[in-house]
Amino acid sequence: MQVPCRSSSGLSTTSHAVRQPAVDLRPGKETTIDWECHHINFNHYREDIYNVSASHTISFNVISSDLKKVPADALVIGVGKGADGPVILDSPLSAAAVTSLGASLDALGVSGAADQLVRLPGLPETGAKVLVLAGVGKLSGTEITEESLRRAAGSAIRQLAGLKHVVLALPTTAVGEVSAIAEGAALGAYQYASLHSTRDGRKTAVAKVTIHSSLAKDPALAAALDRAAVVAQAVNATRTLVNEPPSRLYPATFAEAAKDLAKGLPVKVTVMDEKRLLKDGYGGIMGVGQGSSRPPRMVKLEYKSDKAVADLALVGKGITFDSGGISIKPGAGMITMKCDMAGAAAVLNTVLAVAGLGLPVNVTGWLCIAENMPSGTAIRPSDVLTIFGGKTVEVLNTDAEGRLVMADGLVAASQEFPDVIIDVATLTGAQVVALGHRTAGVMGDDGVSAALKAAADRAGELVWPMPLPEELRPSLDSPVADMANIGERMGGMMTAAVFLQEFVGKDKSGEPIPWAHLDIAGPAFNESAPYGYTPKQGTGMAVRTLVAYVEDVVARSV
Repeated sequence: MQVPCRSSSGLSTTSHAVRQPAVDLRPGKETTIDWECHHINFNHYREDIYNVSASHTISFNVISSDLKKVPADALVIGVGKGADGPVILDSPLSAAAVTSLGASLDALGVSGAADQLVRLPGLPETGAKVLVLAGVGKLSGTEITEESLRRAAGSAIRQLAGLKHVVLALPTTAVGEVSAIAEGAALGAYQYASLHSTRDGRKTAVAKVTIHSSLAKDPALAAALDRAAVVAQAVNATRTLVNEPPSRLYPATFAEAAKDLAKGLPVKVTVMDEKRLLKDGYGGIMGVGQGSSRPPRMVKLEYKSDKAVADLALVGKGITFDSGGISIKPGAGMITMKCDMAGAAAVLNTVLAVAGLGLPVNVTGWLCIAENMPSGTAIRPSDVLTIFGGKTVEVLNTDAEGRLVMADGLVAASQEFPDVIIDVATLTGAQVVALGHRTAGVMGDDGVSAALKAAADRAGELVWPMPLPEELRPSLDSPVADMANIGERMGGMMTAAVFLQEFVGKDKSGEPIPWAHLDIAGPAFNESAPYGYTPKQGTGMAVRTLVAYVEDVVARSV
């Protein structure tokens, strides 16, 4: 990469197998969901130990009863940023309490801006010790989007770490909004089980969340909350993989983590080691990985449904550390390069989420995993690699390595004739220059790109379509091989995508397989302060978009 750069109501602690959610929707009962967040434990000294253990357990209740009956550490209500100043959103508070609070907002410095959190003494009419005013951002008339609620819930739970029980009384008029609040809360509660020797100064995440909503007895709520749980678990598992130090997460351990996370789910995991990759001709992955003492892996994940309406392939870049190789990065440019496997982590957990949700599709994931290191055995500028399938590539810059491993994956995926191929990669620094740190770029066939953009909008992730200009392809010409791995520098994000497009195959009728490429170089890793439900470091970018895309494919088939 040329850049400095399932918590689930249905997931068991050890196997991640989906079970029926603990939900009782009989009159007078509360909806309860136990949500277990996991992290992956790697033993640095033994490569045969890869366990999933509970790092945090968070339980959810959805109620519509009197708040006096709910003793809690904090009650959270929403405040929006209106055209004429802050506005207290609908809540279970009395009219008198709302009037009194509204008159004090300016004096309290409350603006309603996103991520703002103001704590006040609890009110006698509630059972909470503290009243919390959480900003939801700018209001568009009277409408509040699901994403605004998701971010507000995540921000509140993240900032209220240290408390045990929080009641979220944000406004809800639809089941999807309740689900968004639950999803945001689970994402906001995420904490990486770091390698600090003590927990001094580190607050424990919120253990219990109660969502107050008049929709507590809606029969559609159970499925919506279960979906939120599976998706949040997938995002949080992706974050943990990205956050692992490269001394612990390298090709062999990444492959073992994939097998571990897939236990109990109807997902077949095949790991191709360096001998298999060499024998079968995966020249891109082998070339990039040959400079490291830790050899590369290709991991294939297969989820099949008896009622499949489509066959989808996902390809993920899994560079567990990117030094740049012989074209070595400056020191500052390597600091975040443990994140260069975020695409593969997203693909892994998307496949597991689709399996956990039991969606009627066939999905195959290809994780292209290698470590890019300089050594006496590393590839050099001017070397020529033979990609899986036979095309040759002249390596002009060893720091443009992601496209080389992805080329192998795209060819392998194409040979199974899927209906669509989507690849995900922290591919270029040019993506960050063009779209910043929070917005991913999507390129490829117009139909697939548009569908991914729509899915991202629904899921709450920022994605923007970019073109694939024809004039960029000649810049990849090579006098000694079929093509070079770098070309036109200006618009480098698009040039990299044009390179990848060359390795997307044809379907059984001879037509190009529909394909799109997501460049997530910026939004996959947050180097700044946490915001909303997004923590520092790994963000889990692209999982929610890909799951939503698969759901949309299913919906369109009905």
